[in-house]
Amino acid sequence: MPRPTTRVLTVLELLQTHGRMSGAELARRLEVDPRTVRRYIAMLEEIGIPITAERGRDGAYMLVAGFKLPPMMFTDDEALALSIGLLAVRGLGLAEAVTSVASAQAKLERVMPPNLKRRVRAVDETVTLDLARRGRDAPESNAALVALSSAAQTRTRVSMRYRASAHEETQRDFDPYGLAYRNRRWYAVGMCHLRGGLRSFRLDRVEEVRAIAARFTRPEGFDALSYLALSLATLPRAHSIEVLLEADLETARRALFSAAGVLEWTGERTLLRSTADDLDWFALELARLPFSFEVRAPDALRIAVVSLAERLLRLGRPHA
Repeated sequence: MPRPTTRVLTVLELLQTHGRMSGAELARRLEVDPRTVRRYIAMLEEIGIPITAERGRDGAYMLVAGFKLPPMMFTDDEALALSIGLLAVRGLGLAEAVTSVASAQAKLERVMPPNLKRRVRAVDETVTLDLARRGRDAPESNAALVALSSAAQTRTRVSMRYRASAHEETQRDFDPYGLAYRNRRWYAVGMCHLRGGLRSFRLDRVEEVRAIAARFTRPEGFDALSYLALSLATLPRAHSIEVLLEADLETARRALFSAAGVLEWTGERTLLRSTADDLDWFALELARLPFSFEVRAPDALRIAVVSLAERLLRLGRPHA
């Protein structure tokens, strides 16, 4: 069954081809009722397509005279990148992502030549992405992301109302250095003037953002994602962990889960620094690695790894 977005674009194509069509004829072509056709017309008008509607029992729809959509040319690889990108956006924890993607796709397709449009639709209707790690605490709206990214670009300080995990709300001045998406959540990273230091804030807990009459200077070369990875990996937990990995940095990054910890090249091996409350769980994660490793600290993690190995050996022995 065609998706609603595909049907909306079909309405546009029919109007472009025939110039004037009645609601009854459009309903017959699309195999929907006239009320649904009116909804599709409204969706086209919302994305900027000028449509004239004739009232009455035999009323019809037509594009405003002189309206013409320019063709948009992409290579095959560019069209594939756009299509896959739109699919992936649905899993990035953005508010109203499905509606926004449908609207963006409709706007792109209405200026694409027919052959390119067919390729884009083929990807949308036949490709499925496994987004098992998609956002788990998505913001209720994209207002905070839009406001903070704009402030980061213009180096404008903001006043931010933030709700902590204990539901306590605080008001603070904040210099947003950048935004990052990690471990299925959106974060803003920058200088918090309430705490007097660098901090990261979850966007789903940002209640209000208001620009104020002050500017800031972002540190040269500041990397919001690198800072966020470090801050998440070094959160205070029961155990501090150091493990030497028999792999280069790139191989280690590919093998480890995204929030495993901070990786550092020592010249011979890769050092993993992390924290954890559950060492048995961390031992299991280490056991998944396709290369050797050496636990430097703590001793309790070394014991957990040995215990896991002994258990697997027992389970792997044939039964008498």
